[in-house]
Amino acid sequence: MNPPTHRTVATLKLPRGALLLLGLAKTILQALTGNSAFPNPDPPLAALQAAIADLEAAYAVVQTRAKGAVATRDQKVATLAALLRQIKAYVQKVADAAPDKAAALIQSASMSVKKVTVRARRAFAVKHGTVSGSVALVTAYAGPRASYEWAFSADAGKTWQEARATLQSKTTILGLQPGATYLFRYRPVTKAANTDWSQPLSLIVQ
Repeated sequence: MNPPTHRTVATLKLPRGALLLLGLAKTILQALTGNSAFPNPDPPLAALQAAIADLEAAYAVVQTRAKGAVATRDQKVATLAALLRQIKAYVQKVADAAPDKAAALIQSASMSVKKVTVRARRAFAVKHGTVSGSVALVTAYAGPRASYEWAFSADAGKTWQEARATLQSKTTILGLQPGATYLFRYRPVTKAANTDWSQPLSLIVQ
């Protein structure tokens, strides 16, 4: 199995309350304005600026206790929060494209940073089975409705013998000659198409 890696992730803790949300939005807007690391914000900063202005106006109306003002303010809060989440996704996309600078990029957008462990997909592996003459094969999950074809060779890949296909990403091949060296390979079969055979792995059977 491949070792786990780490991904630097942008976090955005949206505060409760219109005024606190406005403060966060203004800070992020200022951080991204003219920031060369984020040349094409998505959504555009103009949309964020407009949402900030809309919420400020709605908040002011609430202070007058006008009928329906609270519902309008809450709607503007939801709109601004959604825009901030979209901008966070854009910042994350930029950070993912430059993992060695990800933390600095995220912080330059006035967002917080955390690192999460990303477990790599399991690679094709071949190991001895539980009984003599058996070999266990396992590989990465290829998705729903996928099946897996397996093959082995006793003559260094000159000829191949196919084992029983499976619906799981693992199988055990029995009846091999102990002490002999075999090559093993597999390929996933999906609804889209058959993929190429994997690079073969060798093992001396016990």
